[in-house]
Amino acid sequence: MTGAADFRSDTITRPTPAMRQAMAGAEVGDDVFGEDPTVRLLEEQVAARLGQEAGLFVPSGTMGNEIAVCVHTRPGDEVILEATAHIFLYEGGAPAFLAGVQCLPLVGTRGLFDRRQLEEVLHSDDAHYPRSRLVAFENTHNRGGGRVLPQAALDDLCALAHERGLATHLDGARLWNAAIATGRPLAELAHPFDSISVCFSKGLGAPVGSVLSGSRAFIAEARRVRKKLGGGMRQVGILAAGALHALEHHFERLAEDHARARRLAEALADLPGLCIDPASVETNIVILELTPEAPPPARWLDALRAEGVLAVAFGPRGIRLITHLDLDDAAIRHATSAFARVAPTLAPR
Repeated sequence: MTGAADFRSDTITRPTPAMRQAMAGAEVGDDVFGEDPTVRLLEEQVAARLGQEAGLFVPSGTMGNEIAVCVHTRPGDEVILEATAHIFLYEGGAPAFLAGVQCLPLVGTRGLFDRRQLEEVLHSDDAHYPRSRLVAFENTHNRGGGRVLPQAALDDLCALAHERGLATHLDGARLWNAAIATGRPLAELAHPFDSISVCFSKGLGAPVGSVLSGSRAFIAEARRVRKKLGGGMRQVGILAAGALHALEHHFERLAEDHARARRLAEALADLPGLCIDPASVETNIVILELTPEAPPPARWLDALRAEGVLAVAFGPRGIRLITHLDLDDAAIRHATSAFARVAPTLAPR
């Protein structure tokens, strides 16, 4: 819909003119031969920020996560994660399809299970059970409403996993948001993990790309898996330049997205048919729960679209809105007005 305020995702942003200029002028080489200088610079910078030894540029966050699963596990193994994790819900069954492993989802609270839950499912060395090889986390957590997972809890859970011989992976697609929201360095957030995937095509506004980071030995194996998945992309510095520009120019401004998301939640909190606690909005994701008497999300989305506002259903009784680089204060005011007109017609008090 042309001219709509699009809150469907932070993946829908378009490159800024400055980013396009950086991409057009990128120095390139054959990345499969390790000869693309722009890719190498991006990988080095991301690894340094995360406190890791090396990095690997990949087309998507899903590929980064699944490469990590493949490297850390063997067919027949088990990956432990929270039941609403992106790896489990939104990657097309790739752990089973690509790595031949099964996922054990633990039902947590807003994206995080506790130490007792993890201790209870760590198997003894018994042939009846799959080998638990990997524990994976997601920070910030999409289904948790953009929640920043508590660092002390992550440190403790990763320590337990390592004590029991398991590897740990962080789906950090929106780790940038966690860093801005907490004021913690990225390296501190990444410290307890054996591998970390971060994404540039969400809040940072680049068109394509993620970087998977870890030890040099891990990245050497990850590069082999990337090749098997068709992720070697030759003169890909054109894309890496967009990610570099995003890292240099769009990181600190994530605070603006967080402030706008909170203002949006505050404005919608008292409307009929909607439930949202503005204090739960920690980053750039706003999840509205519909009251029992309100119609299902599809009715709301159609009415909002007619008002020039795009959002997505989030489960059977939820609506998700995400603030991002392409939405300014005027878009927040427009969405607030649209909801104020729509809500009384769909869920009168």
